[in-house]
Amino acid sequence: MLQGKHILLGVTGGIACFKAAALASMLKKQGAIVQVIMTRNATKFVAPLTFEELTGRPVLTDTFDSRIPGKVTHIAVAAETELVLIAPATANIIGKLAHGLADDMLTTTVLACTCPKAVAPAMNTNMYENPVTQDNLSTLSRYGWHIAKPASGLLACGAEGKGRLPEPETLLDLCDYLIGHDKDLAGKRLLVTAGPTREALDPVRYLSNRSTGRMGYAIARAAARRGAQVTLVSGPTDLQPPAFVQTVPVVSAEDMFEAVSARAPEADIIIKAAAVADYRPAAVADNKLKKGEGELSIPLTRTQDILSYVGRHRRPGQFICGFSMETENMLENSRKKLVNKGLDMIAANNVKVPGAGFAVDTNVLTLITEQETRQLPLMSKEDCADALLDAILEQLS
Repeated sequence: MLQGKHILLGVTGGIACFKAAALASMLKKQGAIVQVIMTRNATKFVAPLTFEELTGRPVLTDTFDSRIPGKVTHIAVAAETELVLIAPATANIIGKLAHGLADDMLTTTVLACTCPKAVAPAMNTNMYENPVTQDNLSTLSRYGWHIAKPASGLLACGAEGKGRLPEPETLLDLCDYLIGHDKDLAGKRLLVTAGPTREALDPVRYLSNRSTGRMGYAIARAAARRGAQVTLVSGPTDLQPPAFVQTVPVVSAEDMFEAVSARAPEADIIIKAAAVADYRPAAVADNKLKKGEGELSIPLTRTQDILSYVGRHRRPGQFICGFSMETENMLENSRKKLVNKGLDMIAANNVKVPGAGFAVDTNVLTLITEQETRQLPLMSKEDCADALLDAILEQLS
């Protein structure tokens, strides 16, 4: 989604410069047009030639560079820039940017940019946590800058704590989030559920299902990139929480019911992609159940039907989409669910269809509303997520 996007990558003097080189390479592979501007101190860590080879463009370091004939270089670069990212950003550059100082090529160019801007601080923990640095970051945030939180760990100085530059993959996601997508969901609050639930039998065992959470996570990630304010209520998964999403971890169906019912009234769109257990053990043993000589029977009791509750307690204007995973009579069962639970849309799939089951990166969805049934082709779960969001926006319009 960064194809053809003009990104100004500002590189300042810190040992994390080598990560900026990896980021420049990733951006170029995504099709972005990357213009690197380095401070003089940055050139002490990584040679400009490295970035020139990675981006295919000359690196700018001199305020009075005049390599663009007939134009003022820093103004010309600023005019074409669609995103500014300073990574790594030292305490010095953060202070300059916060107070409008422009005494080198990077600061003069950035001061002329009107596009989205982000900084990724990288420095010693004490420098980062210094009240002056925090005040400067707050000032940048107030001016509309996006602040990438530094990672924690072992720093180059030998200290342990906050101050590491986020990994290049994280910064690539940030670029994608800021300019990679139309913000057609801006102003919308989405509540998404994902993953399985686990219903305890004893301190060792539980009842669950095969859900991995990939579909729900893809929806949450896609919605956030499109500008929505997203809350993801997730059962236990092996997935990394999506960036720019508030993730609420839960375990059981009761946990998920409480988390969803508390947050549903504030949501504009609710998408229930979680595979919630329909039944739980009627009693949970205090100790591990021992193997006996005969058969074991486990009495089960119904869990709360979260989707029905949300449908019954919806507020005016709220859009609710459920998921229906079937093995037979998919359309018939899903249409009943649409009506009985008071939903606006059902995203149905049959796990027996190749590519639509658990633990795969693809899905085959059929989107069902009161007016129509639309079958989507086999596609990645990321593409399914965007197609589902497109269909919801169509309904809302």
